[in-house]
Amino acid sequence: MSTSVSLEHAWDRLGPRLDAGRVVLGITGPPAAGKSTVADRVHRWADAAGIRAVVVPMDGYHLAQAVLDARGWGDVKGAPHTFDAHGYADLLGRVRAQTAGDATVWAPRFDRSLEDPIAGSVGIEPEDRLVVTEGNYLLLEQDPWPAARASLDECWYLELPDDVRHERLTRRHQDFGRSPREAAHRALGTDEVNARLVASYRRTADFVVRAD
Repeated sequence: MSTSVSLEHAWDRLGPRLDAGRVVLGITGPPAAGKSTVADRVHRWADAAGIRAVVVPMDGYHLAQAVLDARGWGDVKGAPHTFDAHGYADLLGRVRAQTAGDATVWAPRFDRSLEDPIAGSVGIEPEDRLVVTEGNYLLLEQDPWPAARASLDECWYLELPDDVRHERLTRRHQDFGRSPREAAHRALGTDEVNARLVASYRRTADFVVRAD
């Protein structure tokens, strides 16, 4: 059973790990739990503490929209099989192994305005002491996701009341062009299926962090 803590407590506890060298931190949780927001906050805290940090979102490993459409997966975009999970795990393995003098490791990012990933957008340097990666499926136990988890020093699970999460999801879908009906259907349909899958692995997180 994972311990439930505040974000501040989880950050404070990470200090000794950061003193010892590079830390690869995973932040997971269901859709719209606030993963990217928390990752950005941790990045800012690291900057304030004089710690070089970089954020590497899992969303950069979305399969291209053209691939999803060709395979009939467009309607379930965001499900585990719609990501290049092997590529993501390989990326984290390279980040884990990177040492002083090694070349920059380049990662993709996801552009929501295009609904597609863009390669070579995020550079991870050997001098980066904290690498934060965030995404839905960091704790999944189906292959190849455990290979990604193996490269993490810690993984935090963000917990947010479902009603708040659903409201955020619906608003996000509307912001990117869906009608109110389409947005609600997506938030309570495919997104909710994914959310339940993610929540089933909550127990395996190092900490459950209370999101806001």
